[in-house]
Amino acid sequence: MIKIIDKNEWPLFRMIIPAVPGVTIFTGQSKRTTALGPIMVATAANRLWGWRVEVIDENDYKRGPKDSNGLPDHIVLQRENPAAVVGFYCGLTSAMERVWELAEFYQKVPTIAGGWHAHYCPEETLQHNIDIVVHGDGEIVIQQLLIALKEKSFLSQIDGISFLENGQVKTNLPKALEISDLNDLPFPDFGLLRYAKMRLYPIGRIRGCSKNCEFCSVKGEPRYACAEHLFNTVKWLVETRKAKHFFVVDDRSEEDLDGTFEFFRMISEKYGNRLHFTVQIRLETAKNTKLLEIMKKAGVRYACVGFESPIDSDLIAMRKGYLSSHMLEWTKILRRYFWIHGMFIAGYPLKERQKVISPKEIVRCFRKFIRKSRIDTIQIILPVPLVGTDLRERLDVFPLDIVSWKRYTGNDVCFRPDNMSVKELYGISMKIMKRFYRFSSFFWVAIRFVRFPLDHFIRGRGYYLSRDAIKCAGYFLIRQCQKRQENREFVQKLEDY
Repeated sequence: MIKIIDKNEWPLFRMIIPAVPGVTIFTGQSKRTTALGPIMVATAANRLWGWRVEVIDENDYKRGPKDSNGLPDHIVLQRENPAAVVGFYCGLTSAMERVWELAEFYQKVPTIAGGWHAHYCPEETLQHNIDIVVHGDGEIVIQQLLIALKEKSFLSQIDGISFLENGQVKTNLPKALEISDLNDLPFPDFGLLRYAKMRLYPIGRIRGCSKNCEFCSVKGEPRYACAEHLFNTVKWLVETRKAKHFFVVDDRSEEDLDGTFEFFRMISEKYGNRLHFTVQIRLETAKNTKLLEIMKKAGVRYACVGFESPIDSDLIAMRKGYLSSHMLEWTKILRRYFWIHGMFIAGYPLKERQKVISPKEIVRCFRKFIRKSRIDTIQIILPVPLVGTDLRERLDVFPLDIVSWKRYTGNDVCFRPDNMSVKELYGISMKIMKRFYRFSSFFWVAIRFVRFPLDHFIRGRGYYLSRDAIKCAGYFLIRQCQKRQENREFVQKLEDY
């Protein structure tokens, strides 16, 4: 039975972004930014008369009350400013166990969960003190849910949700769970985020992806707002929050090429390159030099590129849509315009009839490509069989009592490999990253510091010094990840299974 709230006052809706467990590829970035989706849902809720709204991001939380683990102290938060309804962002599978922990604490008030994991696993989510699971765009239903909870009306009349009724999961799924016109969305209100210190503002105008990568849970045909809508979002954030650094969270900025070009054209005309942008693009974008030129002119500094693998058999299994023959050429083009952050998946499980490559050969191929392409920074993760993906459907996944959701970070083996041992798969990513993020970077930082004026003149903005400084930070990060992977007892447990 859904809990009912007191409607005789202005109740508080608290949206919580759960802490990412341990040290992951998201750790550093999450401390200076936040997730856009929960902010958009909170913004929509805040437009509802009679409600107060706040967002607590456990990853970017610097000034509020904390518990003994350094996480937000929800006992104090609830005592000082009690929430009548709590929402949870379930976009990261690895953070689900933290969601369940918090949901148990908030079990006396109505709880709502949204995001890809909750969408694909509504029954599991509802069994962990969650009252309502939202499917699709949360901005559509959040106002309806808050009104229903306050007015004691029936949830069965709301589309796009799952809930328990008489112990059974009931799901109301209409034909469409998507906002038909993204231009109708309000600008994200980051003022709702409490106890955080924002440095990098996430923005976006594209949802969905036209590609069909086997390992990705993002589904649906791409939809997008017009370029002017995103431009006005940036303009508003600059004027109201003095924002300077932006991260375009669209899975593929080039999904709507004309709109992307127009957006950056408008930015360059208004601000020149005074603003800083980070984008996510596909490697083939290198063929569109006209787009690259306007992006650089508008202040795009960093491009996150999903290379995934330099091995053709991997790319075929992943359904990336290209082979390795042009990867080096495209990468060199992109490096003329941006700082390139390369994202890779090492040890990808191949399908039947594909040529099996030894772990040693995999490491050699990755190292060779990274060295030749001169990528500025890299992240190497192990294959993660996320819920809702075709990859999970075809793998022999370890049960959750052996490999729990919190290990779905890319640092741990989550499935039984059929072409190598668990120990060999564990070692692949570390062997690649240890060659890139080396202790020798500390010596190069010292040398670059002395030669800084010359380096600044050659490349601009202290490029070489910045790159080596980041490699130093990466050295410490992979050491922490390696300590976790060297848990011999856990690795042996997987081998025995």
